[in-house]
Amino acid sequence: MKVLIVGGGGREHALAWKIRQSPLVREVLVAPGNAGTAQIARNVAIPAKDVKSLVELAKSERVDLVVVGPEEPLVLGLADELRAAKIDVLGPGASGARLEGSKAFAKEFLEAHRIPTALSKKFDRSGAAKAYLEAQKQWPLVIKADGLAAGKGVFVVQSAREGCTVVDQLMEEKKLGAAGARIVIEEFLVGEEISVLGITDGETILILEPVMDHKQVGDGDTGPNTGGMGVVSPHPTLTPRVMKQIEQHVLVPTLDGLRREEIEFRGVIFAGLMLTDSGPRVLEYNCRFGDPETQAVMRRLKSDLVPYLVAAARGKLIEQQAPEWDRRACVGVVAASDGYPGEYRRGDPIEGLEAADALEDVVVFQAGTRVQGRQAVSDGGRVLCVTALGKDLEEARERAYAGYDRIRYTGKFARRDIGQKRPVKSRVAR
Repeated sequence: MKVLIVGGGGREHALAWKIRQSPLVREVLVAPGNAGTAQIARNVAIPAKDVKSLVELAKSERVDLVVVGPEEPLVLGLADELRAAKIDVLGPGASGARLEGSKAFAKEFLEAHRIPTALSKKFDRSGAAKAYLEAQKQWPLVIKADGLAAGKGVFVVQSAREGCTVVDQLMEEKKLGAAGARIVIEEFLVGEEISVLGITDGETILILEPVMDHKQVGDGDTGPNTGGMGVVSPHPTLTPRVMKQIEQHVLVPTLDGLRREEIEFRGVIFAGLMLTDSGPRVLEYNCRFGDPETQAVMRRLKSDLVPYLVAAARGKLIEQQAPEWDRRACVGVVAASDGYPGEYRRGDPIEGLEAADALEDVVVFQAGTRVQGRQAVSDGGRVLCVTALGKDLEEARERAYAGYDRIRYTGKFARRDIGQKRPVKSRVAR
């Protein structure tokens, strides 16, 4: 098979790393890719949102399977165009991608199908939103931009004054462009966050090993939300009983709801959940593999990934056996660039990647990088994800940070508490 992976981040490097190991695959293409994917696959300089060019590439290269990494091309209808061209693709069409592309649509879907979530109200006028905030008595609250905002569309506000400032920035000043034209205001949930991903063909779902992401930029879950600063798998506090609740009350009803609304969904359903005292509640849906969750999942998946991707794309997932998982723990530490998640440095040479990869059970996935001459240089806010396996969480954590410490580039920083035991506290998804 020839496989095309769309995207250029750490998720796509991890997918390429795993897919390349399959005996079913003869070549992997990545568009546009990064310096890491260039070492194991053929990069093609086409942006992930250039739907027309990607379809033409898949046709001209006679690609057998396309795996779409980012959400934007799915929202733009890339999977629909590929299916129209009779090319197998893992990723929902534009109608299914609305679960991630519109926070308002996702809330309406959750409420319509009685899937547990935070109480919320939707607004398309700033005056009505501010009046609602000024009438509230319980704080904090969460304000979410309706559209895609690259992880920057969620705001936790402590007062009506702070909330009204955010509303003005989103709806009047258009800080996030069209993404903030409509907003959702919802209750602030307290509990432990969990990411659960499932590969589905719309009828059957293969639930992958759950992951705990660390969204905020600073140690102790401080500072602004990011796309993710580190991951731990398996989730350190999740019990089989709660996992069964997530399956029965979230994932199965989500598939049933999609079918009832006649939305064909062949791809990845990613539920970001809060484990509250009253049970799991959905914070958000994503319609693709998570980043950096995928890096940890690919490290722990022992089975060949490709048969599951192909079966889901072809509507035959029920024919597959359950995969085998590495029972060891995985910790992934994101190396970011100074200034992230705001304006950040670019173009700094990266040293020590081979030295980090040489450590036992350490694999470095590149995210915001590009090739300059023969040198990998930083080219994003999140530059790398250093993953490590260990017999327990502590050993995996020690190995991941040992790998991180071998890498050098100007402006490098990371959270130093990924994988540490910590008290349960409240958080929100991006």
